[in-house]
Amino acid sequence: MKVVKAIFILLLSISFFTCKQEKQETFQQEENVAVSNESLNRVEPPNWWVGMKDKSLQLLVHHDNIGNTSPEISYQGVTIDKVHKAKSPNYLFIDLIVSETAKPGKFDIVFKSENDEEQRHTYELKSRGKKPEDFVGFNSSDAIYLITPDRFANANPENDSFENLMEKEIDRTNDYARHGGDIEGVTNHLNYISDLGFTAIWPCPLLTNDMPRWSYHGYAMTDFYEIDPRFGTLEEYLELSEKAKEKGIKLIMDQVANHCGLEHWWMKDLPFDDWVNNQKNYEENIDNWNWETNIGSNHRRTTNQDIYASEADRKGNNEGWFVAEMPDLNQRNPFMAKYIIQNSIWWIETANLGSIRQDTYPYQDKGFMSDWAGAIMNEYPNFSIVGEEWSYNPLLIGYWQEGANNRDGYDSNLKSSMDFAMQKNIVDALNENESWDKGLIKIYDGLANDFHYASPKDIMLFPDNHDMSRIFTQLNGDIPNTKMALATVLTLPRTPQIYYGTEILMNDFEKPGDHGLIRTDFPGGWQGDTINAFTGDGLTDEQKDMQSFLGTVLNYRKNSKAIHEGKTVHFAPFLGTYFLFRIIEGETVVLILNKNEEPITIDLKRYAEIGLDGKELKNVITGKKFLWEDAIAFNKKGVTLLTTKTK
Repeated sequence: MKVVKAIFILLLSISFFTCKQEKQETFQQEENVAVSNESLNRVEPPNWWVGMKDKSLQLLVHHDNIGNTSPEISYQGVTIDKVHKAKSPNYLFIDLIVSETAKPGKFDIVFKSENDEEQRHTYELKSRGKKPEDFVGFNSSDAIYLITPDRFANANPENDSFENLMEKEIDRTNDYARHGGDIEGVTNHLNYISDLGFTAIWPCPLLTNDMPRWSYHGYAMTDFYEIDPRFGTLEEYLELSEKAKEKGIKLIMDQVANHCGLEHWWMKDLPFDDWVNNQKNYEENIDNWNWETNIGSNHRRTTNQDIYASEADRKGNNEGWFVAEMPDLNQRNPFMAKYIIQNSIWWIETANLGSIRQDTYPYQDKGFMSDWAGAIMNEYPNFSIVGEEWSYNPLLIGYWQEGANNRDGYDSNLKSSMDFAMQKNIVDALNENESWDKGLIKIYDGLANDFHYASPKDIMLFPDNHDMSRIFTQLNGDIPNTKMALATVLTLPRTPQIYYGTEILMNDFEKPGDHGLIRTDFPGGWQGDTINAFTGDGLTDEQKDMQSFLGTVLNYRKNSKAIHEGKTVHFAPFLGTYFLFRIIEGETVVLILNKNEEPITIDLKRYAEIGLDGKELKNVITGKKFLWEDAIAFNKKGVTLLTTKTK
């Protein structure tokens, strides 16, 4: 009996360990299958978060014949609501509900075919890094530094070229080729940006642009979820965000919802017949088509507001392709709409963004853009978004701002639009000779239009940007006029943006308006540069002076509540001068523009209502004290910036 019992125990032990080993092997195989889920071409968004206000999540799945499978999920708090097939069998769109009970973690999505074959993809729900209300966007207290990353600084030459990307060559002699600037180059110079007085950075798009030419600018995305490896990695982008935050600098992401690049991966396998606008025309004439006559945008942006506009003109603007290399995304397709909204939210949450700048705002479906901005602001109530409306008409600029009293009832949910109108007014005011209707009156009359804006201080104002001639070029190389323009931008009730290199008088005199030249390399950003603007080595006296001037004004502005939030009072131009006051309890800031080449004295009694008589003010630029009495004398043309904060 003892022998029999021993044999029984031995057999039982062998069976137990064999079973245990089989279970371990099975678990390992399942784990390996889950981990090897990269066999699926695409699952986007690549991850999501628990605790979102909007509990819905739509996954775009792209893989050979995935449309002929049925997905299953077994994870607490996550359910499949609907599954949508596309025209292409290589897509599935899966509507999920991520309920309040869902916990952070990974789970498998199992795709079962009719013959019971399975494919698995491991999906992750993450915990949110911070509360949604803690995503605070830029506001009028900020000053934004706009950067073209490819032209700012090349910290890592190892990522300049990749064999699997179309445009491989780096050629700094070619204004339209890639020059090698990268994310690390921006990160390495955050001290420079902070010391100048900027509190936010706006790099032009950093997502992959796998295009055969002109890919440096970033506005023809071929992957909406990937950092272009020539700029760096996602980890480097997140490091930029974190290090910027440590220095009190917000990160603004430049996004493009209107179009993608012609080489975008989905253009080889479009899911629906209406994924991009004018798709049929494009597909039928792909080898021999005329973009301008067939599907190019008519650029008639006023059709968004024009009560008389024809439907043909509206479609020509909203559905036409911006350029031949940029297919226009059809935001009326509900799957495309959801894709774009989720992509924006994914980047906000992933990169801890401080704001979004949205490209080509009036070219898009305006109903969708209201939904897009509304979805973001609903999730992040203190966030901010600025939309590009290149118009010199304040009526059009104001139309896009949240709270506008629009005749058609349209509400954009957009906090900020861009003030091209005031930018032009400033340039005209300084270039024109003074007369009844020319010169400084352009600023005065332009600012009078602020009654139309729901919130003037939230509108973004700039002396120039990456798409227009440098301000120094626009003002014909006149340094005093350039200083007046910059001081005006930084003092008006606006949120200012300055383009990189403005502080050292970068220009495009050689070919005014040429985009490649406008986006010139920042000196000192490349090893071997003989001039280094980051350190000041090799700069001219004029460049150093402008750099110091801008830094002085920016750093004062950083702590000036009068400029951030104060009441604005200005007086009509008088004898070639313009006086503007920003006033808040405890602080008054005085901006004085003087266009007189010869010495002049201005009677200050004209400005008595401001209540400065007998008060001591400090010149922000020179540091000298000034007693506000009967008159002020100017020896030469230029800007004066005074403050009652003398310490």
